[in-house]
Amino acid sequence: MYKYSKDNIYDISLMSINNEMIDLHQFRGKYILFVNVASYCGYTSQYSDLQKLYKTYNNLEIIGLPCNQFLFQEPFSENKIRKFCSLNYGITFLMSKKIKVKGKSQHNLYKWLTSKELNGTKDSIVKWNFQKYLVGKKGDLIDYFYSKTNPLSAEITQHLI
Repeated sequence: MYKYSKDNIYDISLMSINNEMIDLHQFRGKYILFVNVASYCGYTSQYSDLQKLYKTYNNLEIIGLPCNQFLFQEPFSENKIRKFCSLNYGITFLMSKKIKVKGKSQHNLYKWLTSKELNGTKDSIVKWNFQKYLVGKKGDLIDYFYSKTNPLSAEITQHLI
């Protein structure tokens, strides 16, 4: 089995909501904010601030990762998710296909993000939709932020300066 380490988050494969491969290597030298998202969540309005954050910081890439593991709050197909995000929030940052962020079928990205053994920084569990993971310019896990943390908060933006 392939072992991930803090040096190779860039080798993890992700498929975009448009069915195209997302090559994380292209984001070396940028921060990446990974956010598990859902259309019917109390935090769904954070899409607006995620978009503002994305437009404000040129050194940041945001990847929204639709997930239906928390009270089935993302029941839409990828096509409907894309339309929902575009029409309601003007989302221009990357979105992936729906993934699992916890449990037996957890996506490799979230295995890396949540395991100190793999990311070299800290263990965590994904507690709800809109939990955020910030990865540094060299592919190191900086920190994670629970759903209640607004994307524009100083807790996040202090790392982007």
